[in-house]
Amino acid sequence: MLKNNPVMKKLVETGEERIGKIAQQLLSNDKFVAAVQTLVSRSLAAKGTLDAALRTALSAMNLPSTEDLTQLRSRVEDLEKLLTSVEGKLDTLVNERKK
Repeated sequence: MLKNNPVMKKLVETGEERIGKIAQQLLSNDKFVAAVQTLVSRSLAAKGTLDAALRTALSAMNLPSTEDLTQLRSRVEDLEKLLTSVEGKLDTLVNERKK
C-alpha cells in the first residue's frame, strides 16, 4: 500500500539520493577511510588475541576447542568408514562360508 504511494516513493528516492551522496563524501575522505581501515585492522587483531586467550583458557580447563572437536569429528567419521568396510568384508566372508 505504501509502496504505491507517490509521496512515499519520492521520500524514499530522496533519502536514497542523500544517503548515496553522504556515502560518496565519506568514502572520498582519506581520513575517514584511514580511520575505518585502522578500526578494521585493530578489530581483527583483537579477535586474534581473544581467540588465542580462549584457546589457552579452554586448554587450562582441560576443555576441547572448536579445532579439537573438528579433528575428533573427522577421526570418528574415518572410523565409521573403516567399520563399514570391515562389516562389508565380514558379511562377504560369512555369505561365502554359507555356500
